Amino acid sequence: MRTYFSERHRMHFPQAELHGGELVTPYERPSRVEYVLARLKERGLTDIVDPGEADMGPIRDMSDPGYLAFLESAWDEWKAAGFAGEIIATSTPVRRMQTGRPPRNIDGKVGYYALASETAITRTTWEATLSSAASAQAATAHVISGAWAAFALCRPPGHHATADMYGGYCFINNAALAAEQFRASGAGRVAILDIDFHHGNGTQDIFYGRGDVFFASLHGAPEDAFPYFLGFADETGEGDGEGSTANYPMSPGTGYGEWSGALDDAISRIRAFGAEALVVSLGVDAFKDDPISFFKLDSPDFMDAGRRIAGLGLPTVFCMEGGYAIEAVGINAVNVLEGFEGA
Repeated sequence: MRTYFSERHRMHFPQAELHGGELVTPYERPSRVEYVLARLKERGLTDIVDPGEADMGPIRDMSDPGYLAFLESAWDEWKAAGFAGEIIATSTPVRRMQTGRPPRNIDGKVGYYALASETAITRTTWEATLSSAASAQAATAHVISGAWAAFALCRPPGHHATADMYGGYCFINNAALAAEQFRASGAGRVAILDIDFHHGNGTQDIFYGRGDVFFASLHGAPEDAFPYFLGFADETGEGDGEGSTANYPMSPGTGYGEWSGALDDAISRIRAFGAEALVVSLGVDAFKDDPISFFKLDSPDFMDAGRRIAGLGLPTVFCMEGGYAIEAVGINAVNVLEGFEGA
């Protein structure tokens, strides 16, 4: 399986994340990728290719124009306003506030486009974000050209990003880009399977009203886990998308038995949907030792998950998402890929 990866991911490395009332080293940091790369090479998966530049056309088609303009100009506006640190949202529109008028002031604008405050923006975050999107696009193009599967080692990740909001370490939704690329290539129906511990709220939001892309997410129950406000089991789509969303929220302490049962159900629904291509949001933070999650999967479980996903027999793109037990992230991510390839 070919991996697409850009060294430009290093251009996004905020020095702080707001967590538990403290500024800490971000859980989503460049070293995550180094562990994945090291594991790929250790296992002989050395077909690793730079993706080149991102195709901005599909990114613009999928995104709110004001949001993209914000991402491109935020750092310059922030510095012009005299702020010394990294960009972190300090105020956001909430219940009974105006939500359709982006502020002119950059401090307000940041809050308008942020869905969470843990995610900082640096001087070169935009460049890193585009390199991540490019990896997803190149991996999808490789599969469209005839490969069975490809791995987009995306960083920053993407599944929390909507068409007009960032957060959860995500700025552009790479899985959504890949799905749209499959659709543009002629696939009538595409499925996105999100196995990250955290609900793929951004992906759901993008496709919630559409019937051509099926979205399934296995995640921590919203009552207990970020992003908290989306991902309930009764969210099944609306309008043309009714029935094309399947959420599997699970409680603290969930082990592989329950989790794999949810995976099997999601797979059966993807098969019934008639998907012609598959995008997997490959988060491995369901791991038992992840510092910001509460499922109890062990490393061999991820290999079995890969085997089960392979049973769909679909052209597949894996987009890297979360996983914050740093020393295990490479083992767990590559286990999914090897399980898939060995099926």
